[in-house]
Amino acid sequence: MRSTLSRVASLTQYWHTLRHLRPVQLYGRIWFRFARPQIDLRPAPTRRRSVGIWTAPIEKPRSITAPSTANFLNESREISSPRCWNNFSCGKLWLYNLHYFDDLSGALSAEQSILQERLVLRWIEENPPAAGNGWDPYPTSLRIVNWIKWAQAGNSLSEIARQSLAVQVRWLSKRVEHHLLANHLFVNGKALTIAGMFFDGPEADRWLDQGSRILSREIPEQILADGGNFERSPMYHAMILEDVLDLINANDAWRGRISSAIVQQWRTTASGMLEWLAGLVHPDGDVSFFNDSAFAIAPTLSEIRAYANRLQIQFGSQVDGKLRWFQESGYVRAECGPAVLIADIAPVGPDYQPGHAHADTLSFELSLHGQRTIVNSGTSTYLAGPQRTRERSTAAHNTVEIDGCDSSEVWGGFRVARRARIIESACDMSGGSITIAAAHDGYCRLSGRPIHHRQWQLASDRLIITDTIRGGFRSAVARLYLHPTVEKIAPDMVRLSGGRQLSFVVHGGRLQINSSKWYPEFGVERENLCVELTMTDPKMTLELLWT
Repeated sequence: MRSTLSRVASLTQYWHTLRHLRPVQLYGRIWFRFARPQIDLRPAPTRRRSVGIWTAPIEKPRSITAPSTANFLNESREISSPRCWNNFSCGKLWLYNLHYFDDLSGALSAEQSILQERLVLRWIEENPPAAGNGWDPYPTSLRIVNWIKWAQAGNSLSEIARQSLAVQVRWLSKRVEHHLLANHLFVNGKALTIAGMFFDGPEADRWLDQGSRILSREIPEQILADGGNFERSPMYHAMILEDVLDLINANDAWRGRISSAIVQQWRTTASGMLEWLAGLVHPDGDVSFFNDSAFAIAPTLSEIRAYANRLQIQFGSQVDGKLRWFQESGYVRAECGPAVLIADIAPVGPDYQPGHAHADTLSFELSLHGQRTIVNSGTSTYLAGPQRTRERSTAAHNTVEIDGCDSSEVWGGFRVARRARIIESACDMSGGSITIAAAHDGYCRLSGRPIHHRQWQLASDRLIITDTIRGGFRSAVARLYLHPTVEKIAPDMVRLSGGRQLSFVVHGGRLQINSSKWYPEFGVERENLCVELTMTDPKMTLELLWT
């Protein structure tokens, strides 16, 4: 009986996952798996001469730390053997990073430049066309752009490397990830577009046309009217914003290859994306942890602003006003006194591709006096398993978990079945305080069909959170995860770094402060505290008071 119920639950989960997919994701996956385009080894097109100015892009941190050692995702590995490129004991994401060649975009000494030239030649020799995960479209896209950036910075791109680069672009043009869409398709289009500018001749024109057509569809779809990326991940938003800036940079170097109307659209898009990112970062300048987000992956706001400034892109110096509601993407930033609150009243992501979504609906983060204080648990891995499942769960976020279930059914590494929908939302600023309210239906699949409603009231000296559950439920637990620098000094009081205190007063619930974990980077785990609030009534009010 239990086995039958488990199979039914599994089939239900698959149905609610697959029913949102677009047809191209279904038949495209079959085509992508079985089609094997012919490798095209014809001589490479000639390199096009730049007629404009190439601007220094964002520098990436050093990842090749020695001639035979690489460090990605806080894990160092030997890379002296040809086996290193496809050694899956490293994990696929680590290997992808090895194939990206982000290191080429960093500040290099003469010795490091020689090391990089040798590594490029090693890659060509040890990764024959279409063999190994380095030829997957995503790492191929990033590597194409990084090799072109390397060449544009004045480094030597040998004839062997230029020939390999052309073979890679040809392969990518036949392996575009229409079955995945979202950020994968975006970087495919970006790579084809920039390669079409870098090379000359009819073949390069075809790459440029193919990439431009992808971008002309994807930019209006993936970048919402409020400037936010439709995957609702601040980290991926920053990465896509850098991609848009790279496209603008390439156009400035090879003027005339893209119409002025499209370039103006890119510039307008970049400006709106900058404003959105400014609203989703903490006072420390780094991203908030909603959906798949972590430190040390995407460039910071200051790095992106500096790059945009070099490209002469106009943008505001800060987010205007004390209340900013990004209605299309669904996030709210509120500032009052020493407090900065960022609230998630958003969809989990695009229905057909919520791969980077967490079950974090109605969660929030809070900084006090410029310090992160309440934080979501973060992301440390993409490997499917208990850790990935835990990090995506409702229980890992600053929101309410009902009957031990997730608000959205996250499963596998990047899957979502039934997902929470925002069914009401409102924001208001009056009398020196800011009120945000929203409700979601993610738990309506449970027997009591409960609706979670949350209200935040932010003032200069306090935050009042009111959680109301409409409908039947057996248990409900709200959690607030504290930054590792926050320490417990009493059963209902903690101390921030610098000595300021934060106290908790709860009505309609029981409060307990427990030990927990925070995952600010891939491969990093830190000790922290979790304020756990068990609801004893359908309505619970929590006051956070600070000095």
